[in-house]
Amino acid sequence: MLDIATELARWCAEGRSFAVATVAAVDGSAPRGPGAALAVDADGAVLGGVSGGCVEGEAYRLCREVLETGRPARERFTP
Repeated sequence: MLDIATELARWCAEGRSFAVATVAAVDGSAPRGPGAALAVDADGAVLGGVSGGCVEGEAYRLCREVLETGRPARERFTP
């Protein structure tokens, strides 16, 4: 998450609404480790990344859903 922290601070200063998906834990091999994050703002702009694969698209979708509903989400992905 630290790799996108500066840009997220700018989004906050601009008053942008956004959601963040964060890798909480990894079991086995994974493209990104715990702490990797993907942020999506209300216009669909993206910062960071969590996987680079199909999980990336699902994380984006979940962020959009959280922005629309205002409800937090937690998801577990397995191979």
